[in-house]
Order: sequence, then structure tokens, then C-alpha cells
Amino acid sequence: MFADLHIHTRCSRDSLMDPAKVVRVARQRGLAAIAVTDHDTVRGGLLAREASGDGDVTVIVGAEVRTEYGDVLGLFLEEEITARRFDDVVAEIRAQGGLAVLAHPYRGHPFPGRLAGGVDLIEGFNSRSLPAANARSMRLSQACGKGTVGGSDAHVYAEIGRGVTVFAGEDIEDALRAGLTAGSGRESSYYLVHALSCGIERLKGLSRAAALPSVFNAR
Repeated sequence: MFADLHIHTRCSRDSLMDPAKVVRVARQRGLAAIAVTDHDTVRGGLLAREASGDGDVTVIVGAEVRTEYGDVLGLFLEEEITARRFDDVVAEIRAQGGLAVLAHPYRGHPFPGRLAGGVDLIEGFNSRSLPAANARSMRLSQACGKGTVGGSDAHVYAEIGRGVTVFAGEDIEDALRAGLTAGSGRESSYYLVHALSCGIERLKGLSRAAALPSVFNAR
């Protein structure tokens, strides 16, 4: 079975995707589970889980938290992660009963080999990473004996399902906690998708700036 464990929604600064539609697209693409991991917030995951109801797509509430040493994914969260230091973020994730994942280890992390020992899982495949970076991430997970996950890092609907976590059985959580998963998928066009995210972030920033005069005039 397949799960995409790294997806962003409009609750991230650089995506416009609707959480409910993310669930529908995941269902159409045959995914058994998804993790909504918006930047520094669980809001998108909570909205997606609510929209999924008792459907056939399991929605894992998560967040991608920026730390001084790069990004960490928290999976199976219920509350916001307030810490921003790497060790504190991992501790806060675990305090909620969640799993800490070293996201795209060779994109934005200064020394992934040292950080790998402090997390539960390694993102071995990320569709927004270059092939060489994914190959190194896979080797890292094998070298440190950590379970491997995969995700699309989707910011637009076309990306959902390009990166997946492969697991056996019916329960994705059991497979993740046992380390019985693997990452796989297809890389996206690196420069195109990152430029698209930057464009979306810029557009959202301009929209917020344009709304400010209306807010002040209403007072």
C-alpha cells in the first residue's frame, strides 16, 4: 500500500491547496494514507482529517517545523509544536506520541549524519529533491538503521502521490512505528516546482499587503 507523507495546503505560506480537495485527489490517485505537514502548523492536517470523515484515506495530522538545523516533520500530532530548536522540536513531537522525521536530509541540513540519530525516521525520498540527494538520503537511513519514508512535498495538486511511503498491512501507523516502510517515487522538475512555490508565496504576500488598507479603513 502507498502513503504520501509530506503534503502542504493553503495553511502553508507557499501553497494554495484546499485541505478537503487534497483528500479527494489522494483518493483518486489510490493512496491509502496521507500526511498533511504544513509549515509550522497543524491546521491543515486537522482540516484535512475533518474533511476525510470515515473515508478510505487515512489522514495523519503533521507539521514541517523549521529548526536551526533544518526541517523536521512531526507525524501523528494533535497540537501545535511551539519549539524551534531541533532537540526541543523532537522532544515536543514525541511528547504528543508523535514520530519525528528528518525531512529531505540533504536539502537544508548542515550535518544530516549527526541529526539522524536524534529522530525516529528518515525521509529517504522527497519528490522535490534532486536524485543525488535522494540517493544519499536512502543510504543514510540504511546506515543508521532508521525506517525510511517517502513523500511528494506537494504544494500543488499535480504533485500529490509523486513521492510515496510503501508499507504492508492495513495500518500505516503500525508500519511506521515498526520501521517497516520504504520510500519511493518520481522526482519533480526541481527548479520548476520550487520557483512555483516562491511565486505562490509572493502572491499570497501581495494579497495580504493589499488587504491591509481595508483593515485599517474599517477601524
